[in-house]
Amino acid sequence: MTVRIVLVGTTHPGNIGAVARAMKNMGCNELVLVSPRYFPHEQASARASGAEDVLLHARVVGTLDEALTDCHFAVGASARSRAIEWPTLAPRECAARLLQENESGNVAVVMGPEKTGLSNEQLDRCHALLTIPADPGFSSLNIAMAVQVICYELRLASMVQLPPGEAAVPPATAAEMEYFYGHLEAVLADSGFLDVENPRTLMRRLRRLFIKAAPDRNEVNILRGILTAFERSLRKEPAE
Repeated sequence: MTVRIVLVGTTHPGNIGAVARAMKNMGCNELVLVSPRYFPHEQASARASGAEDVLLHARVVGTLDEALTDCHFAVGASARSRAIEWPTLAPRECAARLLQENESGNVAVVMGPEKTGLSNEQLDRCHALLTIPADPGFSSLNIAMAVQVICYELRLASMVQLPPGEAAVPPATAAEMEYFYGHLEAVLADSGFLDVENPRTLMRRLRRLFIKAAPDRNEVNILRGILTAFERSLRKEPAE
């Protein structure tokens, strides 16, 4: 089982150590930190309490895109409802889905900053929301507690023998999808369909559509070929 835990903008170094310990308890060891305020730090090492090896091998990157560039499936943890509907998974079904997707490539669970959680822009990089059904009267979970819950469910799910599955074509990675979204946005703007002065939520809704479709690499290449043909038509360029 290789499920990447990604922490975005962690402000307290002790929480990073507590997350490392929660991960190691359940057999998870791949930790990626996106722009942590303090790391490495003695408080992180102290709270890791035997899981210093997880901290030692943790990667620090500058953006969420870097953390997910080779992933084809990512789940973002969120306790807040969103204006645009996201596919939402409880911890148990989320763990099962992550392990299923892991058969085809790298997958990740993304946790946001302690006080604010993930922004809509960061959730745009995720394929589903993870919500932990805590008591509505006291629903705020420490980030290490949230990681412990999903890592526990991952361990339970990994202990169930599942039939192996293999995709004929690998799913598109996060980096490949971001190139596609950038290409799509540019073509929509050039055609006049997307008003760049007032884009509203068009691109976010289109991201939701393609996340539901879950295109593989060949399908993304076909879509980008279609966009390139549209670009040539808009610019009156001859086809190659």
